Amino acid sequence: MLWSDPEDEPPEELRDMQNMLRRLGVFVALAMVLAMLVTGLR
Repeated sequence: MLWSDPEDEPPEELRDMQNMLRRLGVFVALAMVLAMLVTGLR
């Protein structure tokens, strides 16, 4: 990598979207676990 290469930081919108998708993924995973627990108790 050369000193003149641009930094590979993603733009602000992309970072916001990645954070939102990460939160959504965590939420979906928790919902799946909760659904498995509820169906397991029945």
